[in-house]
Amino acid sequence: MSAQPSPAESMTANQSPSAPAARPRPRMSTGNRILFFVTAWLIVLMPFLFWWNTWFGRQLSDKQLDEYLRDEKHPRHIQHALVQIGERITHNDAKAKQSYPDLVRLASYPVEEVRNTDAWVMGQDTSGPGFHEALLNLLKDPSPMVRGNAALSLVRFGDASGRPQIVALLQPATIASPIAARVIDADRAGTSVHQNGIVAKLQRGEQTIEIRSPITGRLRSVSVQAGQTVAVGAQIATVDPGTDQVWEALRALYLIGQTEDLLAISPYERELPEIPDRIRQQAVLTEKAIADRSAH
Repeated sequence: MSAQPSPAESMTANQSPSAPAARPRPRMSTGNRILFFVTAWLIVLMPFLFWWNTWFGRQLSDKQLDEYLRDEKHPRHIQHALVQIGERITHNDAKAKQSYPDLVRLASYPVEEVRNTDAWVMGQDTSGPGFHEALLNLLKDPSPMVRGNAALSLVRFGDASGRPQIVALLQPATIASPIAARVIDADRAGTSVHQNGIVAKLQRGEQTIEIRSPITGRLRSVSVQAGQTVAVGAQIATVDPGTDQVWEALRALYLIGQTEDLLAISPYERELPEIPDRIRQQAVLTEKAIADRSAH
């Protein structure tokens, strides 16, 4: 008598034990869903609100402009108002004249970015009372960018007093160490950098010092590396000026440049990848204008 097959042996190839019933997936509670959607919305909304509040292109009403212009707690609000005033001046909006006393006042504002924007705005109207004198004072500003913007604006007044500052706009900026310290981080040569962008970080004891670029441009050289100790006044880096800065300086020197300025102008006539065609062409035109003035 043959042995009876076991239950497992009696199963055919197309048979299998029945699978256990699938468990229902737990559903997110209504409260958690609301929290999830609110969080996702905030992730999208917050960057937009930041951009909206810092974008200088956003039009201000007359009331907002007046409030922003006097908002001592938020320098970027003052900058925003200044940009709007500059646009109103270029569109011959008579209302802009109401803010002229504030433009003169802000020439001595403690925040560099405000003074820099103010120097540009005052150059938009050569009839502004007190503008010429305020710009002359800004030629002695501690910031090279403020001095440069003031010098460029003075050219519109037919005043070449700021010519040395304009020539300086064509030259690389040298960044030196303010203290003796150890380098803990440094950028690389060839890197683009914005004005006030971090170039290196130093450490002395528990103190960390951020070394920032005074201009927008490209790092020509970096003289330090992480782990190195630097002395006070040691060179950290040099920064070549950005295209916009060079463009404005060359255009100003086209009008007021002298033969001794050609040494700073000629490097921009070279056919190099980092020199755009419009810069090279303007440098050639500026040199020719200077030569013509010298000949006459």
